[in-house]
Formats: sequence, C-alpha cells, structure tokens
Amino acid sequence: MPRTTKVDCPGCPPLRALMFDVLGLIKVIEARGKEGEIPKVVERWGEPDFSKSVLAASLVDRKFDPLLAVARKNGLIEVLNPLNGNLHVAISDNTDTSPPPKDEAIVGMHLLSKDESELASRRCTLLSCTTKGNASMRTIEFSSSSSEDTSTNLAQTWKICSSGDVMCSKVDGSETHALFGGKGVEVNMWNLEQCTKIWTAKAPKKNSLGIFTPTWFTSATFLSKDDHRKFAAGTNSHQVRLYDISAQKRPVISFDFGETPIKALAEDVDGNTIFVGNASGDLASFDIRNGKLLGCFLGKCSGSIRSIARHPEFSVIASCGLDSYVRFWDIKTRQLLSAVFLKQHLTGVVFDSHFVEEDVTHSAVEIQQETEVTQTVNEEEHVPQKRKKAFKEDGEGGKRKGSKTIDKENKKSRRKSHREIESKQR
Repeated sequence: MPRTTKVDCPGCPPLRALMFDVLGLIKVIEARGKEGEIPKVVERWGEPDFSKSVLAASLVDRKFDPLLAVARKNGLIEVLNPLNGNLHVAISDNTDTSPPPKDEAIVGMHLLSKDESELASRRCTLLSCTTKGNASMRTIEFSSSSSEDTSTNLAQTWKICSSGDVMCSKVDGSETHALFGGKGVEVNMWNLEQCTKIWTAKAPKKNSLGIFTPTWFTSATFLSKDDHRKFAAGTNSHQVRLYDISAQKRPVISFDFGETPIKALAEDVDGNTIFVGNASGDLASFDIRNGKLLGCFLGKCSGSIRSIARHPEFSVIASCGLDSYVRFWDIKTRQLLSAVFLKQHLTGVVFDSHFVEEDVTHSAVEIQQETEVTQTVNEEEHVPQKRKKAFKEDGEGGKRKGSKTIDKENKKSRRKSHREIESKQR
C-alpha cells in the first residue's frame, strides 16, 4: 500500500491530483477537510502492465463532464472520466496488435476543450504527435450511455520535421497554436486551425570559445494563456531559453540551471515566473524576464523530475519523477508541504481544480466526541456514590457507637471530673 513520508510537513490545502506511472496505473490523491492535511491515495485505476506505461496525459479541467486522455506505450489512446475512471473510448493507429516501435512512441498529446458536451453524445478533439514528427488531429464522438457506440474522424495529419526526434510539445491556452521541439529539431510553432508552420527558431550563436551546442530540446511551456508569442524551452545542455516570436528567432534570454538536462517546465499564473526541474532532482523558480533565480525549493528530490503542475487556485505546485514520490510545494515559501510515496516511477501529474473538499471526517469526529461526552456525563450521573458508614442502632432505638469511641469519651469525662475535684479542694 502507498505510504506517506514521516518528515514533519505542514500539510496541503484541500486538493485533488491524478498521478500516472510506468506501469500504466492512474492514482487519485486527495487532501480533504481542514487546511494542512496530508494527501492520501483514495483510488487506483488499471492493472499493472509495463506495456501500458503512460507516456503523456491531458485533462479537460471543467466542472461538468470533464475528460482525461492518456497515451500508452502500446500505442493506445484512452479517453476516461477523471471522476470515476470509466473508459469512454480507446483508439489506436496500429493496424496490427504488435506494439509500435520505440521511434514512433507518442511524446505529446493534448485534449482540446473547445467542443462542448451534449446530452446524448459527446465530441472531443485530440492532438497527438509521435517521436518521428507525425502529428495528427482527430475528432472523437462517443455516446454517454455506452462506450461501444464511438466514431473517430481523422481530420488532419502533417509532418513536424523531416529528421531528428521530437521530444516535447505544448499547446497554448487559446488552443490555436502548438510548440514542437526535440533532438535535432529546432523548436517551432504551428497554427492548429490551418495546420501550418508559422515560426521556427534559429540555433544560438557559438560561444566565446567557438563551441556550438547541438539542438536538443527536452521541455517547453508558454508563459501566459492569453499570449502565444512568448514561451520558454529547456534543453539537454541544462539551459533554459526564452523566445519571443514577435522579436527574433534566436533566444531573447538564456541561462543555465544545474549541470544535468532540464526535464520539466511549468509556468506561473503571473506570466513572469517559471518552475524548472532537472534530471538530478533540483527544483527552482526563475523570473523569466531577466533570468534571475528566485530560489530553490527546500527538500531535494532523489530522482529525475519528469512533471511539474501548478494548481490554478492555490499557491501550490506538484512535482513527480523517478524517485516514486509526488511532492507538493508552497510557491511563496518554497517549502515542502507534503510528499506521498507511490512505489512506481511517475511520469506525470495533473490537478483537478474543481475538486470540492469534503469535511465528512471532521464532522464525524465532532459527532463522535459529542457522543462520548454525553456518555461520560450519563455514566457519572448513574454511577452509585459511596455511602457513609451508618451507626448500628441499639435495642432502645438509639445509635450505638463502636467500643473504641466509647472508651475515649469515658477517659475524657474522667479526666474532666478529676480536674474539677482538684480545683475545689484547692
């Protein structure tokens, strides 16, 4: 069973997070009730299978009819209900049952939230990209009553690159533009409505020693949901670069972080701060406007960080990676709030912002305490009190005292009489 760490942590606010690992399991972590509670694993979906390892995940975070899409190692893409884990539809591009080759694994996926759900049927648009740069956008329709009545329409397909391996992708907040980059693939931007490339970065110039750093992007993120022109990208050479497509094709700002490859990036809601995690477990926040290090998060991870998620409401971020821990951090103080051990190597984490805390446990404890208090009061009222020793009555109806008390009284009376006699004689 999963366990929580024994370190002294202040705890988390009420939140809900979904975790993905290399065995294909999806685990739900919740912190309910009061502020400062330790999160716990409340649900686990799926069976352990390494061929179903989750490579990418995307959540349509809305209050009604949310959707969750996961891309697995065997080539399947599943659309689930993130509230109960029920499967809506599973699609695959493979014509045979054999797993896809490693160079065709899905490295990027995004579930567009533009299409509104209907009562009888639902429709969603899914964007995916493989390592070799084969991007596709398909429309999926499925019935709300049964998962068998589904239809998939492959709307658009295009090629991201002619050579190299795509290793990262990101879709902006308006869901009209997407980023792609990788090993030997310069980061480039596409218009999703027209499926056309609108911008491609240029490699940085050689340094003062004349050394050229080969292109190898590992992660990317937009700085703001409302502006697709500015974004940050992390490289395998432990460098973070800021691009502005309206200014130039080379990085506007670039800075180093640590000595290992950058593995995860996430933006803050202010649009000026990013969170950076690398392969050695270091996690820090930077002001992307000038590349200044704001501070490192206290409590080093023991494995590579593979995913960072920022909670849309609370000042909390979550990080997970190869040390099998998911950690929750306070953004302002950069201190560890809580950590949960999940046994398997973790590949991703997403927040459910519409989670409503349930103070059921707290109310139950209060009720139990009240019942215990009433029970103790009732027991005290009904407990028989100790009765005093009653004097035995003699035959004449008077109270007969013990022999010892009678002797004492007789001695006192004799002494008194002797004193009176002596005083008279004097």
